[in-house]
Amino acid sequence: MSNRLPYFLVALGVLLIVGYSSIFVVNEREQAIVVRFGQIQDVKTEPGIYFKLPFAFMDADRVQYVEDRALRFDLDDIRVQVRGGAFYEVDAFVVYRISNPRLFRETVSGDRGAAESRLRTRLDAALRRVYGLRNFDAALSDERSSMMQEVRADLQTAAETLGLDIRDVRIRRTDLTQEVSQQTFERMKAERLAEAELIRARGNEEGQRRRAIADRQVVELQAEAQRDAEILRGEGDAERNRVFAEAFQRDPAFFEFYRSMQAYAGSLSDNGTTMVLSPDSDFFRFFNSGTGTGGVGNPTSQGTPVAPPAAGMVPPAGN
Repeated sequence: MSNRLPYFLVALGVLLIVGYSSIFVVNEREQAIVVRFGQIQDVKTEPGIYFKLPFAFMDADRVQYVEDRALRFDLDDIRVQVRGGAFYEVDAFVVYRISNPRLFRETVSGDRGAAESRLRTRLDAALRRVYGLRNFDAALSDERSSMMQEVRADLQTAAETLGLDIRDVRIRRTDLTQEVSQQTFERMKAERLAEAELIRARGNEEGQRRRAIADRQVVELQAEAQRDAEILRGEGDAERNRVFAEAFQRDPAFFEFYRSMQAYAGSLSDNGTTMVLSPDSDFFRFFNSGTGTGGVGNPTSQGTPVAPPAAGMVPPAGN
């Protein structure tokens, strides 16, 4: 028994090695392609444990794993020309999945880099075609979504020949080139200046119109105020004359005295006035009357209030 133990261990080891080399595992993020002598024998797309011929020597049963998840590659700084001659710098990326591992193996030998290189070429051509069909402004408008759909449609045909499925195409950046940016800046600057001049001219026109309206309203208001003032002044004068007339009719002597007192106050209130009058003049007749009537009752003086003499004038002697 003891002599058979080494043979048993060797046989067990050989069985373990053969079993280990015959098993391969596919997880949920991978797909497996079983290749025997360069020919595809089987494709495993579901996760699990699978068997193959042991020992991958002489190209017998090799397993090639490919991704079974969404993959992405980027295409940056692509210079594209739009209709009219302007240029844009565009960044884009593509999300894809290996949908047909067998075809992927047959076309690009399962090389992901080779497949992405082909897709980059097709993506570059699709971007140039889509941008070239549009004007300068359309490339930055709401048409961007439809542009990405067109690029995806162009790219999908090429991807299917490689066993790939395009899930999404996004244009990440669309910028003007340096020379176009400067031209656009100068054009926008000129447009803004022209718009400012137009707004300024409209403002001046509106200002002049409003000032003219305000001046006209001022003249109208002053005329109306002057008219109202003249009316009120006339009404006041009429009322004053009516009051004077009533006062004169009630007591002519007192009215004459009152008017004479007003004449004295008006004539003598100025200290710089020099008056040379005869004491017997009519102007002082109320001072010469002991009763202060000023000779009221005299038919010659009744109803004629004393008028003040002109300042600085000397009345004739005997008045």
